[in-house]
Amino acid sequence: MRKAAAPQPVAETPAPASDLPGFFGAAAILRSLILFNVLFAIQTVLDLVFLWGNAKLPDGISYADYAHRGAYLLIVTALLAAGFVLAAMRPRGPAQTSAIIRPLVYLWVGQNVLLVISSMLRLYRYMEIYLLTGWRIAALVWMLLVAVGLVLIVTRIILKQSNGWLVRMNLIGLLATLYVCSLVNFDAIIADYNVTHSKEASGKGVNLDLNYLYTLGPQALPALQRAAQLPGITIRDCGRGRLVSSQAADMASWRSWGFRSWRLQRWLDAHPDTSSTAG
Repeated sequence: MRKAAAPQPVAETPAPASDLPGFFGAAAILRSLILFNVLFAIQTVLDLVFLWGNAKLPDGISYADYAHRGAYLLIVTALLAAGFVLAAMRPRGPAQTSAIIRPLVYLWVGQNVLLVISSMLRLYRYMEIYLLTGWRIAALVWMLLVAVGLVLIVTRIILKQSNGWLVRMNLIGLLATLYVCSLVNFDAIIADYNVTHSKEASGKGVNLDLNYLYTLGPQALPALQRAAQLPGITIRDCGRGRLVSSQAADMASWRSWGFRSWRLQRWLDAHPDTSSTAG
């Protein structure tokens, strides 16, 4: 009679990765969220008091200084917060179904959205003093995309969607933003804003930077004509003539012809004094 084989030791089944203690364990996530919410609440209160409430700032700090300081750093902080939320609230993770962690995540993301909006207001307050540039508009658009991305993260958690869904929604938002921006005449907007809000026109802020207006191209011609009527402003005929010549070259070539150039040409035809300086 054969001897019964000795029972083989049963290998222990490793615990699921989501149940293992570690950096993204439920306890670590809970403590981190409590700390993050407290830290962000301090900055939120400061913004509500000084930025939104227009309270008096400490001596030596102007609203322009306060608006410029930390605006871009807050955006980096919001991006890091988004990465943490995605890692902590991963599908089937220990924090995904926690009745305590989920409200803290919503609160933290909400504070991040408010901080991004405050960063946009900071930048706007800065532009009120130092006028508008292309990079400052790009910064505003970028901040808006970050805020939308944070809202989409909360939506993903509520709807229990995958990270692939989140990536697709962000790509759709990015493509929609690029499409809308392609239809906006930013050069004309910047030139008009800077002339209207310059020190010569409004009595506050900084002096109009004519050299920057020349770099905006022919679309700045209507604003330059308005600037010529302001006290203390002298428009160089050579600079304006160069823009008019550039506009004529754009209209003569089918490769560079466009709706904006056509509208500008109609304006130039209605204001012959502007185009008479060409050459």
